[in-house]
Amino acid sequence: MLVRDAQREVRSVFFGGAIGQLVSGVLWATSAALGTWGSKRQAILFLVFGGMFIYPAMQLVLRLMGRQASLAKENPLSGLAMQIAFTVPFSLPLIGAATMHNVAWFYPAFMVVVGAHYLPFIFLYGMWEYAVLAALLLGGGVALGMRMPHDFIIGGWYTAAVLLLFAGYAAGARREPQEAGGQPRGGSGR
Repeated sequence: MLVRDAQREVRSVFFGGAIGQLVSGVLWATSAALGTWGSKRQAILFLVFGGMFIYPAMQLVLRLMGRQASLAKENPLSGLAMQIAFTVPFSLPLIGAATMHNVAWFYPAFMVVVGAHYLPFIFLYGMWEYAVLAALLLGGGVALGMRMPHDFIIGGWYTAAVLLLFAGYAAGARREPQEAGGQPRGGSGR
């Protein structure tokens, strides 16, 4: 299987990442709501433990939509997808250390980790748009941590909005990227 074909399958199966971003956006919005109207502890625990269910929830939504929910065994990118998925939980000790130093750094630290985790999505999906998503989260996390080091909740709402907007964009932009001459990348589409 050629890389461009593997990327096309990733985009097709996972709806350009739209469902994953939707699930993640709802998770972040719920966490931010808990932080706004509940407690910081509730917000933190919800995001940390809720994050474990992003992939299963995404698969459930895809199946409810009547769509395939996994890549073909021949797709060489399935291993990369799994490796990328583990970067966030393996970074939780770093997020925890930042949070223990300053609880208001919880969301900014999480934003930096999640933003960095989106960088390999550029190759995985073959979509440059993931560079924009990564930059918005990485840059936003660093800026909030440095400029607003005592505001706990803004990073949660910011990330929820970015993820939900990206989900809407990805759902609408699922068509194949075009090369010069108007042909979809990877051939004539036949």
